[in-house]
Amino acid sequence: MTPAQKPLWQRFLLFLVPLMVSNILQAMSGTINNIYIGQLVGVDALAATAAFFPILFFLMSFIIGLASGSTVLIGQAWGAKNELKVKEIAGTTMTVTFLAGVVVAVLGTIFIRQIMSVLGAPANILDQSTTYGLIILIGMPGFFVYLIATSILRGVGDTTTPLVALIMSILVGLVVTPAFILGWGGLPKLGLYAAAVAFIIGFVVVLVFLFFYLRARKHPLAPDRVFLTHLGIDFGLLRTILRLGVPAGVQMIVSSVAAIVVVGIINRFGSDATAAYGAVGQVMSYVQFPAMSIGIAASIFGAQAIGAGQQDQLGRITRTAMVMNLIITGALILLAYIFSQTLVQLFITEPKVVEMTETLLHIVLWSVLMFGFAVILSGIMRASGDVLIPMLISLGTIVIVETPLALYLSTTWLGLNGIWTGYATSFCTMFVLQGIYYWFFWRKKPIKKLV
Repeated sequence: MTPAQKPLWQRFLLFLVPLMVSNILQAMSGTINNIYIGQLVGVDALAATAAFFPILFFLMSFIIGLASGSTVLIGQAWGAKNELKVKEIAGTTMTVTFLAGVVVAVLGTIFIRQIMSVLGAPANILDQSTTYGLIILIGMPGFFVYLIATSILRGVGDTTTPLVALIMSILVGLVVTPAFILGWGGLPKLGLYAAAVAFIIGFVVVLVFLFFYLRARKHPLAPDRVFLTHLGIDFGLLRTILRLGVPAGVQMIVSSVAAIVVVGIINRFGSDATAAYGAVGQVMSYVQFPAMSIGIAASIFGAQAIGAGQQDQLGRITRTAMVMNLIITGALILLAYIFSQTLVQLFITEPKVVEMTETLLHIVLWSVLMFGFAVILSGIMRASGDVLIPMLISLGTIVIVETPLALYLSTTWLGLNGIWTGYATSFCTMFVLQGIYYWFFWRKKPIKKLV
């Protein structure tokens, strides 16, 4: 039985498992990197990296948005068995991404210190965070290409190669970071800057690997002669990519700003509440990864079905994704409830704070299931090119429901618990509104190929 002949749920799982593992490993690599810096260099060094993170997140939001748009187009072209169009889309995306990275590197080199000052980096870490940021920004052209390369591979149904690439990048970081921090084998001791150097070495190694590996496998997205001839900008394709991708980037940025506002509210309740917020966030992220991965899978399977002229399959894909979310995300939520105390104690030891954190987890965990359902519906709609209304619904629940409700409820008898009640309410609202738009409006629209 060929992969295409397997039942839909089996193909879904084959695509989904490497994607879920990639998301989990990505989170773990960031945790390990912070442990290296905090334990081997010091708290100021850790603060310096944290001070630069908002800039890196903003830049990644733009690229992830671009990747989201190009992946939908590549999925449709792949579903239509149009390999030439796949290469044209990938070529335009790669070119624009690289040029954007060059612009960021040049402007970052000139203005990084002013940017760090505007962000309020404390005086005692301003020099460190500026130099750290400068090294990272110089590497942006290559890093942007790395992000796009691993993202667009998923458009043709390949989640295994990005997983291999990520594992390779993590392994490089695990060795190179402590090597340059401690000066192993006569290497220079770079302290904090070891993490930035390892960051660049990691994606360079992966890009070299992908260049030869994809060519050897004759992968549809291999950088062969045909692909290289399509490096350039097709402005018609670029407009479509941006139309699909910019809303995703905007949504990420708004979500991060809202998170900053919520942290400000939580900080009013003292350091115990802030510690609880951090622990809840860690547990929540690992429960949300499968839900987000299922949404990505639904979007790509939907795009491929549309490209193949099989719009009648969209309902089956949506139902399969919903069931997957119910089983996989639901099982993780159940386990998190059962072992909530053990999970919290991985991060917090103070009994009073452990109890507080458990209470907050119990308030919000169940609603991640609703979040997953909403992400699936918006992913299916995005596959058809309908991105504006789903994006506005998601932003509306963040800006109009989550943040104001968290602020209001935190001033009532609910106190700190009210903030997480706001999160749960916003997830449920998002699902209901996405469901209404999907069922009563989107399903009645004619669905056309974008490429």
